[in-house]
Amino acid sequence: MGQSVQLIRRPDTVDAVVTRMRDLAAGLPERDGIAVFNRVYLAVTEEFGRRPAARRSAAPGATATLDVRFAERYLTAVDPATQERHAPACWRPLLQSRRHPGVRPLQFALAGVNAHIGHDLALAVVDTCAALECEPPELEGDFERVGDLLAALEERVREDLMPGPDLLRIADPLTHLLGAWSLEQARDAAWSAARALWALRRLPDVAEDFTRRLDAAVGFAGRMMLTPLPA
Repeated sequence: MGQSVQLIRRPDTVDAVVTRMRDLAAGLPERDGIAVFNRVYLAVTEEFGRRPAARRSAAPGATATLDVRFAERYLTAVDPATQERHAPACWRPLLQSRRHPGVRPLQFALAGVNAHIGHDLALAVVDTCAALECEPPELEGDFERVGDLLAALEERVREDLMPGPDLLRIADPLTHLLGAWSLEQARDAAWSAARALWALRRLPDVAEDFTRRLDAAVGFAGRMMLTPLPA
């Protein structure tokens, strides 16, 4: 049911990432939790791609590499060819709850943002440093540019999926959920995690344990975000 699209080839450009997201969207029901997140992520990525300023950077190759490595981790996690049990722990709550009728679209989107920033972003920085043979501080400007996209992503989530003020009350669980999660703190934590992982690269056992614990912690937060709510 909607999961026949096979996303086999790894993207190597931002345009290829957009194509992969469009292919994924075409194969999913509109209400599917992955489709909800993918729709918002795709819209923001397309919008940034149309901005001339988005293509300017002191090191455009580094920016593009980070963008692609970042998106690749998401696309690999939700690829229909990936068995759910083999997906990172941070994405499993969304994969498992994606068709739950008691989970609202805003929750799906926030859980996706949480997994993508809390886990994928840190590992994408490490991937990029390894690919370009550079240190994390050399990517800080590119990291900030990706941060601009993430800010736009969060804003789009709120604009497109937040209930209107006539439906949202102070006591509404969605109000509490939005107030309990901070994009800025998640970005800061991702940068710290990336630097720590890079420093641990010569201690693979320790780095693997750190990554596993990071993945589990982000997954736990995502599971809380996806708690079914009353209509």
